[in-house]
Amino acid sequence: MLAWGAAVPADAQFGMLGDLAKRAGVTMPSLRKEPISTSLPDARWGDPSQDGFVPPSPKRNLAELQRTGNGGFVLQPGYYSFHDQSYCLHAGTHGPGNGEGYLYAPPLGAAKDAVITIVRNSVQHPEIEQRTIQALLWAILSRAKLEDLPDAQRMAAAQLLTPRQLAGLNRGVLDMLSAGPIADNLPSEVRSVLRAEADLRRMLTTPGTSYGELERVAVLAGMAPVGPGSIDVPSGRWSHHPDGYWVRYLPGSYTNTVVEVWVPAGAAGIGKEFDLATHIAVPGNTARQRLMQSGRAYKS
Repeated sequence: MLAWGAAVPADAQFGMLGDLAKRAGVTMPSLRKEPISTSLPDARWGDPSQDGFVPPSPKRNLAELQRTGNGGFVLQPGYYSFHDQSYCLHAGTHGPGNGEGYLYAPPLGAAKDAVITIVRNSVQHPEIEQRTIQALLWAILSRAKLEDLPDAQRMAAAQLLTPRQLAGLNRGVLDMLSAGPIADNLPSEVRSVLRAEADLRRMLTTPGTSYGELERVAVLAGMAPVGPGSIDVPSGRWSHHPDGYWVRYLPGSYTNTVVEVWVPAGAAGIGKEFDLATHIAVPGNTARQRLMQSGRAYKS
């Protein structure tokens, strides 16, 4: 069965661990290259002036548009909707909540090319289950060695990644951060996430671990707190994408999101590729999960 890996909450991500450890008076290993570092400050395109706006065109299925070799869509004027398979990129945090909005941000971080490649190539491999892809993404985020994963995930990695990417991801993990003198001197919110990552790495390589077991570690249950640095983002807020169109994200859960796109007549986005593998839906509440989007339609 499959297993999952945990990424670090928005204000306690690997990119910030050096500063946190410095304040704690300890020396950190080189962890500045976080696998996916996208966080709320990177979601700069939210457009509050469009709150409540409903495009003055009939809503169409995005799948009606011409598709690209990347599994994207060639944009034309109009109002479109697509119910896609989405993926948790922030394990160890809470899933989407009612009434809370999400903003566009691009994938950033040391593993962004591998993550984009997996999601992009998954469109051409519908036979690979969504759970297998999610497990593979969690493995990358938790810095597990791909060569130690179960057969299903290793086979998926071989199908979805290039040989160079596979070689780059087969590296050792950093379990010493989850326990010992370094961990003891880190803030509690950082320690809890690092321990979750270590648990998920261990589960990823333990035969018989079920998806449900991994999900319980990766997707926290109960009421989500308001995370540090959160901002008020109402559900359905549009982001003005730098390519010249508007997009918004309406998650049903971490596994699926309704993506809506508005391309006005004369917009710069006409003719551009709308590649969902380059979209991360970032929540206004940093205690909730970043959601990687994909060009694969969700089937309940």
